[in-house]
Amino acid sequence: MELKRMDRDELTDLYEREMVYVFPPDERKPLRAMLRLMDEGKYDPLLAVEDGEPMGYALLWLPESREGALLEYLGVLRGKRNGGAGARILSALGERYSQLFGEAEAPTSGDPEEDDLRRRRIGFYLRNGFRVLDYECAMFGVHFKCLYRGFEEDDRKVQELHKGVYTGYFSPAHMERYIQLPLAPGEAIHPAPRWMEEDDEEEVFP
Repeated sequence: MELKRMDRDELTDLYEREMVYVFPPDERKPLRAMLRLMDEGKYDPLLAVEDGEPMGYALLWLPESREGALLEYLGVLRGKRNGGAGARILSALGERYSQLFGEAEAPTSGDPEEDDLRRRRIGFYLRNGFRVLDYECAMFGVHFKCLYRGFEEDDRKVQELHKGVYTGYFSPAHMERYIQLPLAPGEAIHPAPRWMEEDDEEEVFP
């Protein structure tokens, strides 16, 4: 599996042809925010190619320290699924990044079918070398389990690097309103606007 960095046009094409159909609006970061991060050198959009054929993608958000990367989106293209491509993409990412942070929705929706899907998603990452960290987070009103793959054994150090992804982009006011990292046990999750509501998008992603 080869990982090729996408340019702005290629990321836009992937977003419009694939991601808008795969991710619901409240889970889909605005394209213009991704492009801005690319312009700032803080985003690594990768197309996974195997035997010359596109198979999937990994979109990573980079902290200012450049220590590790947040795996924001991992996807296998429609028509290419159920063949182990996702695991092969993660394996290839291990050659590019020695530390990866992940956020997987916590199985706390109250819907048994949805929570089973979330547990299986977490299990996929565990089978591919990640571990569940001893802290959780909430982003824009969504509760996540925090995951990590790398050499660091101190979860506090991982947490600091993980949080640095967001502090390098959002203002302190936005951090307080939208980003709960860590999410303390029993802490209420802050309600937040959907990313793709036009007015809120302008406010959150200036």
